[in-house]
Amino acid sequence: MIRQTVVPFLGALILVTAPTGALAQIAPGDAPVVYGHHHVNATSIDEHKKFYVDALGGIATNSGPTQVVKFPNVVIFFSAKAPTDGSKGSTADHLGLQVPDLRTTINKLRAAGYPIVTKEEMPAGIKAEITDGIATILPANLAIAFVMGPEGAKVELVENKAQTAPSALHHIHFASHEATEMKAWYDKVFGAKIPGVSLLFTQTPSPVAGTQGRVVDHIGFEIPKLADFLKEVEAKGIKVDLGYTPIKGRPLAIAFITDPWDTRIELTEGLPQIP
Repeated sequence: MIRQTVVPFLGALILVTAPTGALAQIAPGDAPVVYGHHHVNATSIDEHKKFYVDALGGIATNSGPTQVVKFPNVVIFFSAKAPTDGSKGSTADHLGLQVPDLRTTINKLRAAGYPIVTKEEMPAGIKAEITDGIATILPANLAIAFVMGPEGAKVELVENKAQTAPSALHHIHFASHEATEMKAWYDKVFGAKIPGVSLLFTQTPSPVAGTQGRVVDHIGFEIPKLADFLKEVEAKGIKVDLGYTPIKGRPLAIAFITDPWDTRIELTEGLPQIP
């Protein structure tokens, strides 16, 4: 089950939600909304691909003119643009991936030179034993870790021993000084259950920055009936930044909205069909 929960500090949802065994694909099925992609600003796309591909097991490919990395249930798109800052300190604080063997993954990341920041990023108040970069959450006996990728791309890793893929999407963790209101907005716009991802929300003591321009520039949802969805969004009083826009020569249409806390959101129709 995909759960959305407001939590008072970063990472606490791990205590109540275990990693999913099955890996949802980016395909709508009967769901009106599916989580689809992250979009990363990168000074050097090659450096980011070393992180997501060489260290974390994603598959590098191209989607038209855009370089991408694919995981079983999410796509990461790259723009060749220096980010203004990392993901930490923005509304999209970090991305969560699940891996089958956390110790092996941490050793590989560390050998490649990526900082393991579990101790620094573990919030106060969570009962955990931290050994050599891995936190074991008690009493759930759940292993997690935090790593800083290129240009401040913060990633949480969650161990899921039942998983066969090297890495897959687990969650995206939002941060806001209005976490309860933020969760309510996402429930209203996208529904309470979104296949393929957990949406987690953390309360911060003061407002944080929006995403545009940062290393995680925006997040993306796949909407099978995008034109109809946009009408519903506008009827709810939400401004559409970019209306329904077919991409020439491709079976894809896009649109953009922004949440009230300046998280940039791309909406796609046809993402599973593009190369």
